[in-house]
Amino acid sequence: MSALGADSNGPSMYQRSKGDGEKLVMNSGLDWTIFRPSVVFGENDSFINLFASLQKFAPVMPLAGADVNFQPVYVSDVASAFVKAISMPQTIKKSFNLAGPKIHSLGDLVRFAGRKVGCSRLVIPIPASFGYLQAWMLEIMPGKTLMSRDNLASMKVDNTLPNYEENALEKVFGISPQPLEILLK
Repeated sequence: MSALGADSNGPSMYQRSKGDGEKLVMNSGLDWTIFRPSVVFGENDSFINLFASLQKFAPVMPLAGADVNFQPVYVSDVASAFVKAISMPQTIKKSFNLAGPKIHSLGDLVRFAGRKVGCSRLVIPIPASFGYLQAWMLEIMPGKTLMSRDNLASMKVDNTLPNYEENALEKVFGISPQPLEILLK
């Protein structure tokens, strides 16, 4: 599994490492199938749930990259594509971009996370320079890194399907992608 936006020349170390990893796999001489999902969400994920838990404590949510777009994909849909690919030899030596049915800005995703836990906070978009400073401070704080400067670099490009590309979940695997709202049930 790689990631949507994997690119050996991408703006972040994460994107470059995923792009380099894909090249290694493709040149390995093995049979391979590469999945490139957008941000993966689920009941116990570390993306939506992180923003949900932060809103339980923070009076406001200062947010760098609030306008960056994502196309979150449900973990069960990604897992189903993996399982189906095992019996689909036509997927060998191919890469598949996987995404959910809707595009959401990061700000919208943070607001959704607040609604999910019943404590929405005001999202305040902050400029990239303040976001960089915020990420640096979060990197040096003890404990798990909540946001890094590399996360910010990744957000220089949207994490959505390229223009006019059909979603491989539907087109190749016959899976109807679940929307983010499935977490509210």
